[in-house]
Amino acid sequence: MKRRFCMTLELKDDPQLIAEYKRHHEQVWPEIIQSIKDSGIEDMEIYLLGTRMFMIMEVGEEFSFAAKSEADRLSPKVQEWENLMWKFQKALPEAKPGEKWMLMERIFKLQV
Repeated sequence: MKRRFCMTLELKDDPQLIAEYKRHHEQVWPEIIQSIKDSGIEDMEIYLLGTRMFMIMEVGEEFSFAAKSEADRLSPKVQEWENLMWKFQKALPEAKPGEKWMLMERIFKLQV
């Protein structure tokens, strides 16, 4: 059974930085793609409106935020990517120190 998580984050309000951020996501490093897949994330999309980003992740049963976080912490390439991305990103006001992408609460689902 798949699970879906939605997360949000802000970009810095700078059109040049936003354009550069988008270019980076046209060619995400292969090591980053592999780390995403290895963690149990089966599908991922990121949307942007102004400076607000919205990520949708579909994950398998084996996915764990804690395990993904630990694997990312131990991967020099993921750390390099995250440090590069932080040039463009800014924490939401609700974020704790060091927190980036924040999990959103689903408040409605259409029942079909």
